[in-house]
Amino acid sequence: MKLLWELIIREFKLFNNNKVLRILFIGAPILYGVLIGNVYKKGKVTDLPIIVVDEDRSPMSAKLIDMFNESEVIYVSDILHDNFNSRQLALEKEATVVVNIPRGFMSNINQNRQTEVAVFVDASNTLTSNYAMLAVNVCAATMKAGIQIEAQKKKGVPGYIASQQYEPFKTTIIKQNIRSGNYLYFMLPGVLMTVFQQILLLGLALSFASEFESNTFKQLLTKSSNPFTLIFVKVFPYLLMSIGVMALYYGFALFYNIPIDVEVWPFILSTTLFILAASFIGILVSIAVPNQLKATEILMVIATPSFILSGFTWPLSQMPQWVQTIADAIPLTHYLKIFRLLFIEHAPAHLIRQPMVALAIIAAVCFLLSLLLLYVKIRKHKKLISNE
Repeated sequence: MKLLWELIIREFKLFNNNKVLRILFIGAPILYGVLIGNVYKKGKVTDLPIIVVDEDRSPMSAKLIDMFNESEVIYVSDILHDNFNSRQLALEKEATVVVNIPRGFMSNINQNRQTEVAVFVDASNTLTSNYAMLAVNVCAATMKAGIQIEAQKKKGVPGYIASQQYEPFKTTIIKQNIRSGNYLYFMLPGVLMTVFQQILLLGLALSFASEFESNTFKQLLTKSSNPFTLIFVKVFPYLLMSIGVMALYYGFALFYNIPIDVEVWPFILSTTLFILAASFIGILVSIAVPNQLKATEILMVIATPSFILSGFTWPLSQMPQWVQTIADAIPLTHYLKIFRLLFIEHAPAHLIRQPMVALAIIAAVCFLLSLLLLYVKIRKHKKLISNE
């Protein structure tokens, strides 16, 4: 029994001596609890932008727009007077709903003629689109009820009967950017890209850390002491293997009958930037933390919550600003936005410029820091070799 307790106490001491493990075991539950708690802190989606195409420009259409703005869930970001450019504006503003109020809306209602309000719903993100669509429906139904009750009361019909007898206008919902009700089309690519980022981070976490830990870095310097060359050599195999991973993902798309229709060059360029950004983060940590286990542990902390923080399922706009700042530093956040725009919403290529610039900045900053840190390490090792 005494031996057993000695071994248990020994394990506690080993745990206490490992700073990274101690921080992870105690800090990770606190960190993830605070982080995820703040992501979903609001508990509901509010202030979602919608676009209104007001072809009628009447007091009644203005009243409906005011009702949209009074809703807690939605607000009218832009009012257009025709449908021209409404889809592109909705993509730019990330508006999931476009409401079309037709010409003659007010006069048709006043003369008891049939009229229709069309609601175009971008269903590429089912959560936000459902919230916005429901809010639009509630506003429209409230207005309908008010109009029909007032109209029938003027004819002497009691209010409780009037509310059941007359529909002043119809609301037609048209869902877009959803090829099927199969949630697989939306979720599978997002999860696969998250896994892709994770394997890049964890694979490159070992690139230089393994050299430092196994004392082979000196041997590597005999081949080349150019930091640019060494980083290129470490990253290049992962660039090649990434082509295989993307080919595998394409095979999944064919196997599960997921339709693929995308502009090739924007996709290739954005994917290359994503791979470089994730790779250089891995390289930077691998140089800064010359221990394989610790490097992988640190990158696991980054990789684990990245899908939740990416805004792919829960909108970034609903998260606190400090969480959005963390999310913006993760390559997956920008790449999944590009993926949704290109693959699901079929947006024009210029709309992915901003997330591509963000990926380029992450890649450039991490590369330059890696280059600088590796240069310092090389000089240090050269000094040690010359002193021997």
